[in-house]
Amino acid sequence: MAYADQDGMSSSRLVSIIIVALLHAFLGYALVTGLAYEAVQQVKAKLNVVDVKEEEPPEEEPPPEPEKQIEPPVVSPPPLVTTVTPPPTVRTVDTPPPAAPIVPTAAPPAPSAPPPPPPPVAKRPNPIPKGNPGNWANTNDYPSRALQQEREGTTGFRVTVGPDGRVQSCSITSSSGHADLDDATCKNIQRRGRFDPALDGNGQPTTGSWSSRVRWQIPK
Repeated sequence: MAYADQDGMSSSRLVSIIIVALLHAFLGYALVTGLAYEAVQQVKAKLNVVDVKEEEPPEEEPPPEPEKQIEPPVVSPPPLVTTVTPPPTVRTVDTPPPAAPIVPTAAPPAPSAPPPPPPPVAKRPNPIPKGNPGNWANTNDYPSRALQQEREGTTGFRVTVGPDGRVQSCSITSSSGHADLDDATCKNIQRRGRFDPALDGNGQPTTGSWSSRVRWQIPK
């Protein structure tokens, strides 16, 4: 009995061992397979593998349809129409002869008027004073010596005036009786006298003479 129990115990133990071994093998296979899958996924993520899809070629557009040529309509030429006109009739008419051309006759020239007579030449034998001759010798020109001695008198003189209207020379025609009064007369007349000169027969300025008197009187 003891032997038989021992034999039965060893066979059941062997079965258990086999079952445990199979379980371990199955678990190891499963473990190895799972670890390998995770390793592959990690390597794939590191490499950043991208699946490239080939692009499909674009579809070709169909060729355009050829334009239809429109044929021009056929036009028939218009019918030829011939018209026959009769020849013109020519009538002869007696035409009068052309009148003689009218030639204008020039009026006789009017008698020419005689030319106007030339204007008379302004002749002036003597020069004419410009301004007031009484201002040419005045009391301000009184000689101081004659004034102190209270000498008075009237001096007559004659001046020769050139074509420019200025006095060229002076001469005493009647003395005042005092030489200083006579000298003062000609001196101031020559210095201040201005004239319109005398004119000759052609109206040109010429030399002339002019006479007058200066009265020397002490103012009261």
